[in-house]
Amino acid sequence: MSVDNGNSQRPWEAFYGPNLGYAQEQYERYVLDPASVDEATRTMFERWGQPPAAETTVASGSTATAPIDANLLKKAVAAGKLVWNIRTYGHLAADIDPLHIGPAADTGMMEASKYGITEADLAVIPAELVWFNAPAGTGNGADAIRKLKKAYTGTIAYEFSHVHVEAERDWLNDQAEQFAPAFKLSREERKELFTGLVEAESFEDFLHRTFVGQKRFSVEGNESAVPLVNELVKQLADNGAKNILLGMAHRGRLNVLAHVLGKPYKKIFSEFHHSPNRNLVPSEGSMGINYGWSGDVKYHLGANRSLKRSESVETRITLANNPSHLEYVNPVVHGFTRAAQEDRTQPGYPVQDVKSAGTIVMHGDAAFPGEGIVTETLNIGQLKGYTNGGSIHVIVNNKIGFTTESVDSRSTHYSSDPAKGYEIPIIHVNADDPEACLLAARIATEYRSKFQKDFLIDLIGYRRYGHNETDDPETTQPTIYAKVKAHASVSKLYAERLIQEGAFTAEEIEQVRVEVMNKLKDAYEEMKNSAVQEQVHQATDVRAARQIGSIPTGVSLEKLRQINMQLLQWPAQFNVYPKLQRILERRSGALNEGEKVDWSHAETLAFATILAEGKPIRITGQDAERATFAHRNLVLHDSNTGETFCPLHKMPQAKASFAIHNSPLSESAVLGFEYGYNVYSPETFAIWEAQFGDFANTAQVLIDQFISAGRSKWSQKSSLTMLLPHGFEGQGPEHSSARLERFLQMSGEENWTVAYLSSASQYFHLLRRQAAISETEAARPLVLMSPKSLIRNPRVASPAAEFAEGTEFHPILEQPGLGSKPERVERIVFCTGKMAIDLADALEKDENKDKDWLHIVRVEQLYPFPQKEIEAVIARFPNAKQFIWVQEEPQNMGAWSYIEPRLRAVSPEGATVSYIGRPERSSPATGFQDVHAFEQQQIITMTFNQKPTLTYSTGR
Repeated sequence: MSVDNGNSQRPWEAFYGPNLGYAQEQYERYVLDPASVDEATRTMFERWGQPPAAETTVASGSTATAPIDANLLKKAVAAGKLVWNIRTYGHLAADIDPLHIGPAADTGMMEASKYGITEADLAVIPAELVWFNAPAGTGNGADAIRKLKKAYTGTIAYEFSHVHVEAERDWLNDQAEQFAPAFKLSREERKELFTGLVEAESFEDFLHRTFVGQKRFSVEGNESAVPLVNELVKQLADNGAKNILLGMAHRGRLNVLAHVLGKPYKKIFSEFHHSPNRNLVPSEGSMGINYGWSGDVKYHLGANRSLKRSESVETRITLANNPSHLEYVNPVVHGFTRAAQEDRTQPGYPVQDVKSAGTIVMHGDAAFPGEGIVTETLNIGQLKGYTNGGSIHVIVNNKIGFTTESVDSRSTHYSSDPAKGYEIPIIHVNADDPEACLLAARIATEYRSKFQKDFLIDLIGYRRYGHNETDDPETTQPTIYAKVKAHASVSKLYAERLIQEGAFTAEEIEQVRVEVMNKLKDAYEEMKNSAVQEQVHQATDVRAARQIGSIPTGVSLEKLRQINMQLLQWPAQFNVYPKLQRILERRSGALNEGEKVDWSHAETLAFATILAEGKPIRITGQDAERATFAHRNLVLHDSNTGETFCPLHKMPQAKASFAIHNSPLSESAVLGFEYGYNVYSPETFAIWEAQFGDFANTAQVLIDQFISAGRSKWSQKSSLTMLLPHGFEGQGPEHSSARLERFLQMSGEENWTVAYLSSASQYFHLLRRQAAISETEAARPLVLMSPKSLIRNPRVASPAAEFAEGTEFHPILEQPGLGSKPERVERIVFCTGKMAIDLADALEKDENKDKDWLHIVRVEQLYPFPQKEIEAVIARFPNAKQFIWVQEEPQNMGAWSYIEPRLRAVSPEGATVSYIGRPERSSPATGFQDVHAFEQQQIITMTFNQKPTLTYSTGR
């Protein structure tokens, strides 16, 4: 950088003595990190370089110079470095580990001697040169350093230096240096805090002694988590949150249910006392009190509570159900929150009010750095399609995971370190200092309110018992548990502090303990003496409640044509990409006689008509706006300016919002988010589209634990739709299969619909049917094997009449042109999806037109299995003796294993049920196009050969 040497001293002419030392200190900070000084100072350094060190003017306007003590300036600069490192690394020397079992850190950078200065050197430096904006009464540099060390190395410690936005970092440092040292609770607040600690501790102790040998995954050692969460709830409510969404794993869950959600002690005791397996010691999550024929264990269940903070303000708290897959509830809760924040009643994107709802997520210290779902969820925190105005994270840190100590469970110093990559401020707090915990809560909620970003509190305690209460931890952590046994509980430590400080007498402390214990005893006696026990099993059959039946989903052609023309309108000055414009404009006549509607056009018409009926839609995926196969294009981009336009936002018929977002390269977090969004706002037609169907593999926990079983376990209704591109087209193992077999294997109790379609009109009707059931008892997720090449295949396109009023979705379709002579049909071929189109194409090209012996049935809806419809078809063909399932997937994949027993059940006596397709394989598909084409042709040839060997040799 060039500098005008003739004027290089001008900015420094007004600096002399201590002021010049301050300028030097600021310059040292600037050299280390330009963002650490304010913009004006940074600009001055960039232009004029380093301030002079040896001389300055005597007075303003004077040209005379006088020497200054260069050594003193060096010491002032050194003091500035010391201050910077106290702020940055003070947490390493803080008293945040109750048992002092963590790894020791190098804290030398916080000692003055490291920088060649002494206490005496600091004493002669003015406080304001060491600590800008030092509080009143700070005498000199030595005093400033003492106060800063106290602020940054106590029972609450701060990590803010990774926050790059200067205004945020300054505010955070001010909280640590000004607000925190002055923080004091009122007498009433201290009593409430102490009572909360006693409640949390006594509840766990009561369960431990009363229900011996039963697991509860207690919070003991981290009881401060309960008043901490209660404080977060209060502060969020006071900041305007009408909904607070809480996610956590099982540790401490019963305590949170009791003391945050207000679940009655009597009800919790009943779940223990009347559990039929209370004397068993099963593996985690395998047995427990049920709330349905399937149900879930009591420490996985959620709850709701309404909290009235004033006459006019009421806040609803929701604790999400969560399986043992610890952190996988995180994105679900984020989806809850976004749904609670959005108004979906008007066209366009939903209107979001981030203050109307808040998220609290409680993490485990081993799980936070260990499970990838955590960072996936952190990553979506500031993305426009997923942000909720900032989540508050609490790591309930007991420094151990199951039986694994921190040295074996993470590569980072703190379990909270992954949050640094997302510039999330971090407070570490000693769980034995409950007042510091409330201070952390207030800083976190204020930061969220002010900056609308995430905040993390690392609550460091210990675990009083083993992973569960039947486990003996001393076999693996003998030295740690020797310390645990000798360590007093937080309520006892806090009681001693209150008595020592004269805030309360020993008698007042004891009275609180007695009152809490009496409540527990009374609730237990009431439970034991109650004649009426809560019903364990659900009264209604889930399957009966979820029968969909016939739903007319057709739309009048007049209405469809009106909507279709509106979808082709865009602003006069908007420049649609010319190639795309030609494709879209071809749709203008697609509903005319003799024309057809393709797959993507059918989807757009379905969305438009759903919006016209007042139902909001939300669709996300890695390429949702355009779609992976460039067929959707619901968000147009001006080819000159890059500006965007969505016709569904401006369509005059729309009566609800349409949200469409490209997602990050993530499956678990975004699928969990959409599931949560849909559960919380069941009126929303929510859709997640995988880039390729097999990418859903990386969201398998969400599919297994939430989507497929959420209703059975938790009575949690969802109508989430998953679009999973599927089809064997020679693209290799990783871009062929959406693993249809897995979804069919998990099918039961009509838990969802699994479909693989062969026409655009079927897609139109299925989408509209799914939207129609979303708020009813029939609501259930939809798993759709969506097409790839079929998107543009003319055989999939449908005439306008198939969309018209009076039409609906058909679970099966019969191949046109076949079966006209029922008595001559000997073979009925069953297939689905792309295989059906391949057979239709081959049938048309087959020179042998005599196919009276053959009929083909397309099974469009695989689950629930359309048994009645298939039985009706079979009944029409009395001489059919060969029932064959044809598929393109290997024999051990696809639908064959699911279909075979069902086909046998409906087949007449003497008929054979056979398979045509690829043999069993470990990999879904070949990586060679020629091999794929050969195999596919062989499948088709065998299907149309009247007397073939019906299956490939399996080599057995």
